Amino acid sequence: MHTSASGPCPWGLRVLRAWPRLRCVQPVKMAAAAARGCWQRLVGSAAQARVAGRPSVLLLPVRRESAAADTRPTVRPRNDVAHKQLSAFGEYVAEILPKYVQQVQVSCFNELEICIHPDGVIPVLTFLRDHSNAQFKSLADLTAVDIPTRQNRFEIVYNLLSLRFNSRIRVKTYTDELTPIESSVSVYKAANWYEREIWDMFGVFFANHPDLRRILTDYGFEGHPFRKDFPLSGYVELRYDDEVKRVVAEPVELAQEFRKFDLNSPWEAFPAYRQPPESLKLEAGDKKPEAK
Repeated sequence: MHTSASGPCPWGLRVLRAWPRLRCVQPVKMAAAAARGCWQRLVGSAAQARVAGRPSVLLLPVRRESAAADTRPTVRPRNDVAHKQLSAFGEYVAEILPKYVQQVQVSCFNELEICIHPDGVIPVLTFLRDHSNAQFKSLADLTAVDIPTRQNRFEIVYNLLSLRFNSRIRVKTYTDELTPIESSVSVYKAANWYEREIWDMFGVFFANHPDLRRILTDYGFEGHPFRKDFPLSGYVELRYDDEVKRVVAEPVELAQEFRKFDLNSPWEAFPAYRQPPESLKLEAGDKKPEAK
């Protein structure tokens, strides 16, 4: 039953259930109905349902966005003022530390990134922590990225937070498998376990770390799982041995029926790709069909 006092009911009233007793009427938004003068009509409908001795459901229209609005992506608007301020601060840091800062950029979401030389980890982090215009006292996160195509395949990322200025900054540096990076534990105590995790997962060595050892993998684990060249199945598998009454590590052994050799070519992912029947390989003993 659609109801309205003068025209359609206000948007936002969805479903009102009026039971035989008037006191059981449950409006979703009574204030909106009262503001539009619809409440008296709703009460009258409930009274009619009471006389009939059965519940009535009042269905009111709900405002819905158009289909085009549902498919629009959510885009974070760009703040030009914040973008200019971050660019100015990045140039300011580059002018003060020109020996270490190699690149300054601001991402599309107003996040400042400073790329530095590996030798400048301690000076740059100390400057950002102690300078009166920075005050990045908190190390929010420390992680690494493995990019095997680069000469220095590992990218170390420091995410810093300034509670005083409500600002964030990313400091990036680089290294390879053999070159160590100076530990930042002397600047941020929170970097202790972060650097242990990077050493465990990526194999990046941090010099002068107070306790650089594995933190996630088991004792005696070989390799670094987050490297792109690490096999997905790993090198060893664990199982409980009833004879020795303990967990033992053995080389990975996959049963033949679990191995998948049907590897698709990259161009087979395209819908227009169709393999011609002439290119199909014939099994031993099969004959090529004759053309009719």
